[in-house]
Amino acid sequence: MNPAAPPAKAAPPSGRQAGQRVWRFGADIDTDVLAPGAYMKLGIEGIAPHCLESVRPEFAGSVQRGDVIVAGPNFGIGSSREQAAAALVHLGVAAVIAPSYNGLYFRNAFNVGLLLLTCAQAELLQEGERVELEPSGLGLRSDLIGHLPCEPVPDFLLAMVRAGGLLKQLKLRLAGRGP
Repeated sequence: MNPAAPPAKAAPPSGRQAGQRVWRFGADIDTDVLAPGAYMKLGIEGIAPHCLESVRPEFAGSVQRGDVIVAGPNFGIGSSREQAAAALVHLGVAAVIAPSYNGLYFRNAFNVGLLLLTCAQAELLQEGERVELEPSGLGLRSDLIGHLPCEPVPDFLLAMVRAGGLLKQLKLRLAGRGP
């Protein structure tokens, strides 16, 4: 289920994301799969190695910094635990691409610096494929299908992701180094 692929390239100095590997998941990925309750007392360093293990045991140990998750509808359903998004950030996931998200998960993801792209045709993307995220948050380019449009991401949310999340953005702002 996990085809061999070369490691992801680091993002170029311009900040433009390039060559992210796609990890495919189905619909209704819930927060307990992303951050299993049995590990919640361990902190993010203890939770992240168990992220998605019930559906893809190899994921946490194999995902590379800059890879992306492509999923079906309702990504992040379930509880409001912020660790469900933070575990993906901790593992280096650059973005999640799906047709829809749970509302609480959506807000938590941006708060911790995880980019979510809402793309109606996300399920056209294939496991192991390489994609390039557009810095505007309006879509991505795929090896196989070309441009895939996504719903626009508001500038204030893109700025939050670039800063590394809401708390980091506020610290930069208070230090006089951010918007």
